[in-house]
Amino acid sequence: MGKSTRITNSIRALRFARDEMTQAELAARVGVTRQTIIAIEQGKYSPSLEMAFQIARVFGVPLGDVFQYPDDEESS
Repeated sequence: MGKSTRITNSIRALRFARDEMTQAELAARVGVTRQTIIAIEQGKYSPSLEMAFQIARVFGVPLGDVFQYPDDEESS
């Protein structure tokens, strides 16, 4: 526990592409706190599947454009 997730995201880039939407604005649209958005952006917290879809919907992009789960290239 307390370990960062392997899921990466493009939330920060998407916010800036959306007229520099603030973390607070995104949080209000998704129904969470700004601190939750900060933790997700920093990879310290993985959102629920429902929240992930809500975030993607705010930006009008597919889920895969917001969140990425890297392939485990070391397992052979």
